[in-house]
Amino acid sequence: MSKESLDDLRYELELKNAEIDELNMELQDKNEQINKLKLYSTKLKYEKKNLEDKLDTKIDYDKARINELDDLQEKIREKEAIIEDKHDQVKYLRSLIDDYKEQLSKNTENLELQLKKITKSYEDLLAQKDSIIQKQDEQIANLTKANEEIVKSNKTNVISLKLQNEKYQEIIDKFTKTN
Repeated sequence: MSKESLDDLRYELELKNAEIDELNMELQDKNEQINKLKLYSTKLKYEKKNLEDKLDTKIDYDKARINELDDLQEKIREKEAIIEDKHDQVKYLRSLIDDYKEQLSKNTENLELQLKKITKSYEDLLAQKDSIIQKQDEQIANLTKANEEIVKSNKTNVISLKLQNEKYQEIIDKFTKTN
């Protein structure tokens, strides 16, 4: 072999080594992307838990408010008994109680409507969250699959390049021994 052929083989060997390094860097980049997606998924799960906790707190608060309203209704009944005992104040007190009952009824209806709206919003948020997590899980699965295929391809390429390097080295060794 001529020195030129030997130089060509060495140059080709260097190119193959550079390709191996580049493939290793791409593999590392893909692994970093997967780790970022995993972190983002964990963040979304944490945010979901926070939303659930906030909603539970809101529901507990609304239940307490409804209990307070139930207590107020009980107090209204006591007031009605006192009104019956006081004959001369009956008309005035009854009008006040009727107004108070209407307000209580409206407040109860409003609270029930708000509770229904909150429940609907919570269900919508859960559906959105499930959809997002499902899409992310699919993306992660696709990236993982693509990464595995790249790793397999890179391993094959590395093995092929190593075999080529060994052949070139053998040729160089033969060439060096013969010269």
